[in-house]
Amino acid sequence: MIVDKIKKREKSAKNKKTNVDIPIGKWVKCDKCKEILYKDTVRENLSICPNCGHYFRMHINKRLELIADKDTYKRFDINIETSNPLELEDYPKKIKALKEKTGLEEAVASGTCKINGEPVVICIMDSGFMMGSMGAVVGEKITYAIEQAIKLKYPLIIFTVSGGARMQEGIISLMQMAKTTAALTKLDEAGLLYISILTDPTYGGVTASFATLGDIVLAEPGAMIGFAGQRVISQTIGEALPEGFQTAEFLLEHGFIDKIVERKDLKETIYKLIQLNK
Repeated sequence: MIVDKIKKREKSAKNKKTNVDIPIGKWVKCDKCKEILYKDTVRENLSICPNCGHYFRMHINKRLELIADKDTYKRFDINIETSNPLELEDYPKKIKALKEKTGLEEAVASGTCKINGEPVVICIMDSGFMMGSMGAVVGEKITYAIEQAIKLKYPLIIFTVSGGARMQEGIISLMQMAKTTAALTKLDEAGLLYISILTDPTYGGVTASFATLGDIVLAEPGAMIGFAGQRVISQTIGEALPEGFQTAEFLLEHGFIDKIVERKDLKETIYKLIQLNK
């Protein structure tokens, strides 16, 4: 009978031995070419797909390894906890879970380091922590870093990746736009260099504030950069958007950013810009 054959086939499949061993968490899928890649291979290639060149997002620690001279990074000791102004029940639980999962205190890390011997104040955002959204703590850390750059007379370097303001903190999150912008005005008045590096994606309130206020604005290849999402814009204006809209390449062509820099060249490019602006 057909049922007996099916049962026999299932039994045979169960007893069949296999030498295939795929460790959990060792593989990653490229969003662009859809290729399944070995994680260690991607990491060794600066978190870039070896098949199509697509840029994966980088953890703060990996970014520091790429940019900062070895053993020169010193984190700013800012003991502030993420608040819950809207008293959302799940928000504190989510923050706690993310801290444990990512090993980060918030969506940005800030401190001082050296880049080819040049001292700088550096801020690096991480998409793994609530998509790099900007709440009160992120805004305070960015502002504090700007104030330290003024105090130390160091160039300021900020790597951005964000979905925008953190809506779980309501109006408090939107206030960070004005706060960081005001701090950057003081940095400009002090005559200090600010280099902003936009990575994929940089959106919303972050784009509308400190991300695009750099003296020099760089971007990684293929990074998506904008304020509102493409669908929202298209529906608002009632027209189809141009091909490549909001990509770093499109924005470079239209004068929104100064240069697209490959990941392997970022450290040297930042160093040269610091030298030129001494």
